Amino acid sequence: MSGRVSEVRATHPPEAPLRPTGDSGMAPRKPEKDIPRTVRFRIFRGSRGAGLYSEYEVENEEGMVVLDAVHQIQARSEPDLAVRWNCKAGKCGSCSAEVNGVPKLMCMTRIDTLDPTRPVSVAPIKAFPHVKDLVADVAWNYEVNKRIPPFTPAPMTKAEAARGEFRMAQQDVDRLQEFRKCIECFLCQDVCHVLRDAQKKHEFFGPRFFIRLAGLDMHPKDDLDRVPMTKHAAGVELCNITKCCTEVCPEHIKITDNGIIPMKERVVDRYYDPILVGWRIVSETLTRWFSGRDDEKRGPGEEALERILERAEAGTNGAQAPKPPARPPAAK
Repeated sequence: MSGRVSEVRATHPPEAPLRPTGDSGMAPRKPEKDIPRTVRFRIFRGSRGAGLYSEYEVENEEGMVVLDAVHQIQARSEPDLAVRWNCKAGKCGSCSAEVNGVPKLMCMTRIDTLDPTRPVSVAPIKAFPHVKDLVADVAWNYEVNKRIPPFTPAPMTKAEAARGEFRMAQQDVDRLQEFRKCIECFLCQDVCHVLRDAQKKHEFFGPRFFIRLAGLDMHPKDDLDRVPMTKHAAGVELCNITKCCTEVCPEHIKITDNGIIPMKERVVDRYYDPILVGWRIVSETLTRWFSGRDDEKRGPGEEALERILERAEAGTNGAQAPKPPARPPAAK
């Protein structure tokens, strides 16, 4: 038996816990004899962000997952229930949703791991525009992916050309293979507060694409510098490494530790390390001196030093530091 029990009006997105800790509806698996015969579900129904929660009673069987329950409701009482799914094996990333307020794959969330004393709440992921029922529009992610330059291999060395192949160390293979496990379920994007709450999609790529940038930048054969993109277009500095993305990843990728933090370190080394900034200033000055060029254009080292001084002054005075005066034109 599967049928609608009641309706509870709500607006999308309802407030719900984001992290899989505390009161998240999780409970230890029950022995088969303790499995309830029916389970109550609260499914969000509506379109374009407005709608209601409808309650259903679902026949429970051993090994059922949340997606099985949604399909049962769809087949027996709500044929127009919109849900996105494909493989039902945790590899396509299509059935992302928020189960009891926690971003999860419905096909990988067993009902017997959830709290049987309360209805199971299922809602669409909330960081992206709502389309209908459990479906959200994640097209923005694919547009971001188009902005990232693809793998750009360096020319083969003489030794590589003689062998006819490029060889990688096993540790490099292992490091990059972890990032390749991503199934683009976008649960990490959904749980990220910069995208979900602050809605800074115009200046922040999100965890999934920091992993993509890291996988390209850490490839020993890739010849393209992606650190400037990581800092400016991707906005890695907005991430405050709460590790929410790591906690919800169904492939158990250590997004923060192995991807985001190393990319942050590369940005700091390039733009904020005082020793490296000083060395770049010296090299830029010597380059201009020996080339006989002394124009008004500052090099990246000088610009980085100005940013460091501005931040230091702002921290000392408790206010934002004014911009430095414009550099006078060089004498002709």
